[in-house]
Amino acid sequence: MHDITTLAGRPPSASHLTLSQIMDQHHTNLMGTVHGGRILNLIDSVAGVVAARHSDGPAVTAAIDETAFLRAVRVGDVVHVDARITWAGRSSMEVAVKVTADRWDRAVPPIDVATAHLVMVAVDDEGQPRPVPPLLPGTDGDRRRYREAQIRREHRLALRRALLDDVEEG
Repeated sequence: MHDITTLAGRPPSASHLTLSQIMDQHHTNLMGTVHGGRILNLIDSVAGVVAARHSDGPAVTAAIDETAFLRAVRVGDVVHVDARITWAGRSSMEVAVKVTADRWDRAVPPIDVATAHLVMVAVDDEGQPRPVPPLLPGTDGDRRRYREAQIRREHRLALRRALLDDVEEG
């Protein structure tokens, strides 16, 4: 078991990952575009790897929020899922994911297709939360993303408290 006082901090670049995959007809919905669930699966998978790399072990998805589908993905698009840790607490981490796509057969600039923020929790062999290394934002962009992640965390916690209070009253 990790002792939180001995965990060395890490920069976001230490666990950053981009996965690329060509979308084919097996990924489509009834509209003929790539199913949003397939994009969510890629987002969750890549975020899980990034969180596991940062925390040196398994991490599970606690929340997916701030997900926005910006454009449809088509068969033949190469989807690029880029993920990085933006915030780390005691046992949880926020992972920001940006999804872009370009054509498999043309040299065209990628377009933004989706964004998401996930809360991942590092777990031990019994599935219990375990400590994670602190995040060491090293660039101006890292520090900006860290501040924004703290704001999202405060909003998530406030929403959770409000919903729990409403359940207790009602």
